[in-house]
Amino acid sequence: MRLFGFKGPNGYEGVGVLSKSGADTFIDVCATDPLIPKSLQEIIQSQTHLDRVRSTITNTKAVNGALNTITFKVPIERPGKIVCMGLNYADHAKEGGNARPEYPSFFMRGPSSMTAHLSPIIRPQVSDKLDYEAELAFIIGKKARHLTLENALDCVAAYSIFNDGSIRDYQRKTTQWTIGKNFDHTGAFGPWLVTPDELPLGCDGLQIQSRLNGQVMQNANTKDFLWGVAETIVLISECMTLEPGDVVITGTPAGVGYARTPPVFMKPGDICEIEIESIGVLRNTIADE
Repeated sequence: MRLFGFKGPNGYEGVGVLSKSGADTFIDVCATDPLIPKSLQEIIQSQTHLDRVRSTITNTKAVNGALNTITFKVPIERPGKIVCMGLNYADHAKEGGNARPEYPSFFMRGPSSMTAHLSPIIRPQVSDKLDYEAELAFIIGKKARHLTLENALDCVAAYSIFNDGSIRDYQRKTTQWTIGKNFDHTGAFGPWLVTPDELPLGCDGLQIQSRLNGQVMQNANTKDFLWGVAETIVLISECMTLEPGDVVITGTPAGVGYARTPPVFMKPGDICEIEIESIGVLRNTIADE
C-alpha cells in the first residue's frame, strides 16, 4: 500500500491509499470506513487500523478521489523522534573530505523542519546556502530495543523519501550538524508511505536520484549503503528505544551542491525532485522565507 495524509476542500482531512489502477486517483479510506483515524501517524501505530485499511481498499463501495484536488500533508506530522544518519555512502564521505567512517554520524531533526510533497522548501532569511540531499526514509511501526540483524526489519512499518535540505554555512558553525538541519520547512518528506511488502527486503538495490530543475545531481543505489536498514536499526536500538511513528533518515550519496565547483545551492523558483525506484518522486519548489 501507498498511504498518505491529505487536506481536501472545505477543511476536510483524511488518509488516502494510491489506487493501483492509476497514479492520479486514490481511495479515501476514512470516508469509506469512519472507524479509520484521519491521522496516518495513528494508523501506522496500530496493526488493527492497518488491517482495517487493507480491508477498505478491497471494498467495492470505496470512496475514490483525484490527486489533483488535494494538498499532501507530511506523512508523519509529529514523530516522537526523527533520527538522521550522515556519511552512509563512502562517496559522499569522500567528497566532504572525510575518510570512510567506522561508525555513522547521527543527528536529530524536529517536526517543524519538515515540509510536504508539493509544498515549498523554504530558504531562510539568514543564508543562501540551501543544499539538497536525496535520502531513503523508513518509519517505525513497533517498539524496538536491542534488535538484531535477524529481527530488525520486523519493526519497519513503511518506507518513504526525504530531502534533507541543509543550510551549509550554519551546519558548519559548530562541530555538530543539528543547527543547519533544523531550519523551518527545509526537510521535504513524502509523497507517501510504502509498506514493506511492495519493496525489496530492506529497500536494498533501489536507484536513488536527485534532480534540480531537471538536471540529475545525485545518482546512486541503496546497495551502496555503508550501513543498510537492518544494520542502522541495530545501531540505533542499542542506544535508544525506537517507538511507533519514529522516522529514520538514512543518509545521502555524492553529488550534493556544496561539494561542486562552483557550489550549487537551491534558490527561489527552483524545482527539486528526489526519486527512489519503486517508491516514487518527491517534488518541491524553493521559496524564500
